[in-house]
Formats: sequence, C-alpha cells, structure tokens
Amino acid sequence: MERFEIEILPYNAQDMPAEARGPAVRSAVVEATGEIGASGHPRYAGEGVVADIDPTSRTVEAITIDGAEIEDGWSVRITPKED
Repeated sequence: MERFEIEILPYNAQDMPAEARGPAVRSAVVEATGEIGASGHPRYAGEGVVADIDPTSRTVEAITIDGAEIEDGWSVRITPKED
C-alpha cells in the first residue's frame, strides 16, 4: 500500500527565510484509501489527517487535520523519500 509522511509547518517557506523557520508542529503517516478526492487526486488518510496527494509530483493538493483546514499561512510538505 502506498503511503507518505506529511509534515505540518506553522509558516509558508516562500514567506520566511530558512534561518527563521521552526520545526514541523505535527507529522502523520497517511496511506492510500482507494478513493479519489475532490481535487481529482488519490486520497490518503491516517493519524487524523486526510489529504489528496498527487503521487507523481508528491504534492499535497488538499488537506484536513482532525476535520479542519489548516490555518492561513501554514503549509504542508511530504518528507523526502529515504534511499
């Protein structure tokens, strides 16, 4: 089963210099549900996180955390693949 680890960050990396960024405030491992989300991409879920992810580009297209959208200015990323 395909899975990703998602990190939730309290900033947008484009808006903040690297030296001012803090660590992720939450992470979750999500697994494919077999459904297609509203974004048209496969849906993944786990640990209170539901995300539509483009598996080819490894981009999170939509996400809810514990049933709520993330706050304005926050961002998410998929952790890099381990070799």
